[in-house]
This record gives sequence, C-alpha cells and structure tokens, in this order.
Amino acid sequence: MIKSLVENLEQMMEFPKQGVFSKVLIKTDISNHTLMCLAKGSDISEHTSTREAAVTVLKGKGTFILNGKKIKMKPGVFIFMPKNAPHSLSASENLAILLSLSGKQ
Repeated sequence: MIKSLVENLEQMMEFPKQGVFSKVLIKTDISNHTLMCLAKGSDISEHTSTREAAVTVLKGKGTFILNGKKIKMKPGVFIFMPKNAPHSLSASENLAILLSLSGKQ
C-alpha cells in the first residue's frame, strides 16, 4: 500500500549553476512524480516517452515544444502530453516544473 505524501515543493527547489536537478517525489506501479529544476540557459533535447505525461510550471520561464508547437512556460501553465509525443524544453530563467508520468511502463 502506498502511503500519503505531502511536500512543500518550493522548499525542495534547488537550482544548479548549470543543467538539471531532479528529485523523485513518489513512484508507483502506474505513476511517477518528479520535481525538476533547470538552471537558466539549460535545455532538454527532443525526446518521447512511452507513458502519458503532464508538466506543471511552478517557477520561472522557458519554452516547451510539443509536436513542433512552441508553448510559453510560466508559473501556472499545465501541459499534457500523450505517449510518444515528441517534446523538448529550454529555460530562459531558472525554471521549476512538476513532471507527472502515468500508465504502466
């Protein structure tokens, strides 16, 4: 049985000088929730996932490209991706997101 979890994501944010900091919050058989903090100027190149995914922007700004469409990232933006959708992102300032994957691996 999975226990409940309560975390203060703002307190958990750590922005590296470069690159990406990630912290898995909880992982189950059907979901994975990860806090990701990208340093200003960092990016994650285009890739796909075999699972559905949702990104919620918590802090900062950047650009998310989903299926070739540019999406401005700022706090409060929610992005849902079906499995196998090509996507990438870049941080124009320190950027924190909550990445949630769902479905069996």
